[in-house]
Amino acid sequence: QVQLVESGGGFVQTGGSLRLSCAASGRTFSMYAMGWFRQARGKEREFVAGISDSGGSPDYLDSVQGRFTISRDDDKNTVFLQMNNLKPEDTAIYYCAVSKYALPTNRDEGYDYWGQGMQVTGSS
Repeated sequence: QVQLVESGGGFVQTGGSLRLSCAASGRTFSMYAMGWFRQARGKEREFVAGISDSGGSPDYLDSVQGRFTISRDDDKNTVFLQMNNLKPEDTAIYYCAVSKYALPTNRDEGYDYWGQGMQVTGSS
């Protein structure tokens, strides 16, 4: 049974940092891209960042480019999202996901396993 467990969310003031983690179990994920999505209240879920199976080809939502960094540790079956200079508009529930493919896609139908989601709140 595939399971994704997210951690590291919480409340942070504007300009602060958080590091999200997503530990995967139940299969080998090293052959698949992984991604982070978020959903703010009243809005559709959106792609935030993705990383290829090899750890390259990072892709980011324009509004987080230069502030967020995605990385992975396949020895630990874990993907990370380092979030710096957080803004109130980053407030959302964040989800990690495992792609069906080796390269990341910004379309959520390209992912077949999802974490339960965790709240990130950036406040001024």
